[in-house]
Amino acid sequence: MGMKIEVRCFATLGKFTPADGLLDLPEGAAVAAAMAALGVPPEEVKIIFVNGKAVPPETALADGDRLGLFPAVGGG
Repeated sequence: MGMKIEVRCFATLGKFTPADGLLDLPEGAAVAAAMAALGVPPEEVKIIFVNGKAVPPETALADGDRLGLFPAVGGG
């Protein structure tokens, strides 16, 4: 049985957001597996949010979770 998570990739990572905003994953998959399924290079992700809380990439996801991926922000 699989699960669906809602995905938003921000700024320079926006191109990795699924067209419908949803990703199908195996039950219990971690954030890192979601990033791999989306093709997001881990080194480009600075902050990961699941349901509004900052988490590490090894965090397990559950059906209906909201995943947000943010890149490092450059400034000048």
